[in-house]
Amino acid sequence: MALPRWPSTLAARLGLIFLIGLVLAYGLSFSSQFYERYQTGREVMLGNLEHDVSTAVALIDRLPAEERATWLPLLDRRNYRYRLDAGLPGEPMDMDRAHMAATSIERAIGQRHALRFENIPGPNPHFQAHLVLSDGRPLTIDVTPAPIPVAQWLPVVLILQLALLLLCTWLAVRMAIRPLTRLARAVDHLDPDTPGPELDERGPNEVAYAARAFNALQGRIAAYLKERMQLLAAISHDLQTPITRMKLRVEQMDTSLERDRLWSDLNEMQHLVREGVAYARSMDGASEAPYRIDLDAFLDSLVLDYQDSGQAVSLDGTSGVLLETRPHALRRVLTNLIDNALKFGGSAQLEVRRDGHGKVQVQVLDNGPGIAEEELDAVFKPFYRVESSRNRSTGGTGLGLAIALQLSQALGARLSLRNREGGGLCAQLELGTTA
Repeated sequence: MALPRWPSTLAARLGLIFLIGLVLAYGLSFSSQFYERYQTGREVMLGNLEHDVSTAVALIDRLPAEERATWLPLLDRRNYRYRLDAGLPGEPMDMDRAHMAATSIERAIGQRHALRFENIPGPNPHFQAHLVLSDGRPLTIDVTPAPIPVAQWLPVVLILQLALLLLCTWLAVRMAIRPLTRLARAVDHLDPDTPGPELDERGPNEVAYAARAFNALQGRIAAYLKERMQLLAAISHDLQTPITRMKLRVEQMDTSLERDRLWSDLNEMQHLVREGVAYARSMDGASEAPYRIDLDAFLDSLVLDYQDSGQAVSLDGTSGVLLETRPHALRRVLTNLIDNALKFGGSAQLEVRRDGHGKVQVQVLDNGPGIAEEELDAVFKPFYRVESSRNRSTGGTGLGLAIALQLSQALGARLSLRNREGGGLCAQLELGTTA
């Protein structure tokens, strides 16, 4: 037999523990009170039985025989009554295991009258106590034992108390779990590139302390990244001046193979520095003011610029929407994707379409070698290049896709890569809800 599975969520586990504990504590408390009430009720009932039976038998014994029958209805009770005959045939009662009512009757009148107890079988089992009055006439006490009555309102109270326990358990678990859930959600959405709102620091001391610690952590991460980007931008910017001076000096050198090589190295250094500055500035992509643009006209203008320079870039499809976006950041993202397609595939094809949720998908397709599946995420890292040759003339600086990712996040867009079935790569930019 398989054991029941432990709940997987912390809320369910805490709720189950609290509920079981409260129900057990409530059950023990109720059981002890009910047992005490049962003991008290039984003692009171048996005491009344002894007193009532002793008085009734003494009265019947002293009444004239012809008047006894008229008194019996007055002496009868709900659970026992009197009969002026030998009663019904039954089975002798084992007094060692006799009912407590029989013991009480024995204690009440057993010293004055000889008693004989018999169990009477039937649909309603009961017992009878037989005795002989002082004038020799028989008297039978017919007893139908009944449990101690329970108040009709008690089950309703029990249900209401259990419902109150459930409500208190739910409230306690909710109060305990809600701050933890809010903290976990904030950690899950923690993005150094786009810091989210600070957590509310109000509440119990422990919750406020955790919120303050998280807010401080988020601030330190943002400050650390900003410092790194400022350092990268400063170094890249300061390097441009000495590189320019070196290029001027190289221009004054006599034409030679070494001069050409040095000139090529300086061009690569200058390109790398410019990319570094661009990557640092991409962290501030959200600072550009948003504008509403005609996306189709925007993409058509971008493609025509490439075609005018003799590049094999084409556009397929239309969106027919006006988009609230940051145009310069969007242009830089698409330019980097198109440049990659041209570099590795020789041509680039832009496809625009809208999905069923009103979002616009801009795909940049190429016919190049594609990227290994295990490297599709890694290529978004700064300075990561797929080619093992590390040749910058083909591999670039490794910052193009990193810049595109940073800017797409600033736009609230989603950038992803996948290999095409027929060969080549598909870079998809999913823009936000259209207007």
